[in-house]
Amino acid sequence: MKTSEKSRAGSESNRLPSNPLPLAVSCTTLGFPSEVTLKRREFIATTLAASAAAFAQETKPQPAPSGSREFYQLRRYTLESGHQTSLTQAYLAQALIPALGRLGMSPVGAFQVDIGPETPVYYVLIPGSSPDALAQLDFRLARDTEFLQAADPFWSAPANATAFNRVEYSLFAAFEGWPRITPPPKGKRIFQLRTYESPSYKDHIVKVQMFHSGEFDIFANAGFHMVFFGDTLFGPRMPNLTYMLSFADGAEMDAKWEVFRNDPAWKKLSADSRFAYEPIVTNITNLVLSPLASSQI
Repeated sequence: MKTSEKSRAGSESNRLPSNPLPLAVSCTTLGFPSEVTLKRREFIATTLAASAAAFAQETKPQPAPSGSREFYQLRRYTLESGHQTSLTQAYLAQALIPALGRLGMSPVGAFQVDIGPETPVYYVLIPGSSPDALAQLDFRLARDTEFLQAADPFWSAPANATAFNRVEYSLFAAFEGWPRITPPPKGKRIFQLRTYESPSYKDHIVKVQMFHSGEFDIFANAGFHMVFFGDTLFGPRMPNLTYMLSFADGAEMDAKWEVFRNDPAWKKLSADSRFAYEPIVTNITNLVLSPLASSQI
C-alpha cells in the first residue's frame, strides 16, 4: 500500500545543489552500472555551498550521533516470488553483505516490503564514506574474486531464469543533523521507509531546514527510533528526501505517530511562517518493511 499525503509543513529535506548534479550512470541489461562519471571536486564544492546557504538562516544544530557524515546507496530489487526471492536472499547473505564488510561498509540493511505498492520488493541500504565510493562500488566488487565466486548464480543468471526483474539505485547524503546510521535495539522490529517529494528545490531545502529547526527533537520526544535521514542526490522523483524509522510492531508505530501529531511543538513548528507559506511537501511515499535474515540493521 502506497500512501500519498499532502501536507503543508511536510517532512524533512536537506541541501541540494542549485546546479544539475554532474553524475552520469549507464547500466547493463542486468541493471548494474557499467560506466560512472563523477566530477568529485565540483560536486562536493557545489553541495557544501548549497548546504551552507540552506542552514545559514535561523537553523539551530540538533544533537546527533558523533562521527563524520555518511553517504548512502539504496538498492531496490523488484522480484517475482519463488526462484528470484530465494536467489536474491542467498546473494545478499553469502556474497554482497560479506563483500561490503571487507570494504569497510557497514552496517548494511536488507529489507523486504511488507506494505507497499508491489511485492516482492527488497531494499538494501549501504553506507559509504563518499559518493565516489558508492558510485564505484560495483567495479570494486568485480575485482573481489571471493565475491564473484559467491555471487555467480545471481550475477550470471541466464535470461530464461533471471535473478530479478529490475534493480534501481539511489544515492543519498546523510542529513548534517543526523550524520550516521543508528541501528535499533536487537530483537523483532519493523521499519518505516518514508520519502517526501517537494514541488521545488527551494521547498525541498526549506523542508530540510525544518528538520534542523526542531523536528528531530519532536521525533525524539515522541519516542521514535530514527535510523537514517538522507537527501537524494541521484534517483527518481527528485527533489526529495528519504528517512527510516524503526518500531517494535505496528501498534507502536501507530501510537508514536499519534503522539507526534498531537505534540504542541509540532503544531507550532508546522505553523511557523518559515515553513507554512505553501505546501513544501506534496507527496509522501510510506513503506513498511521487515528485515531479512542477513540484515545488519
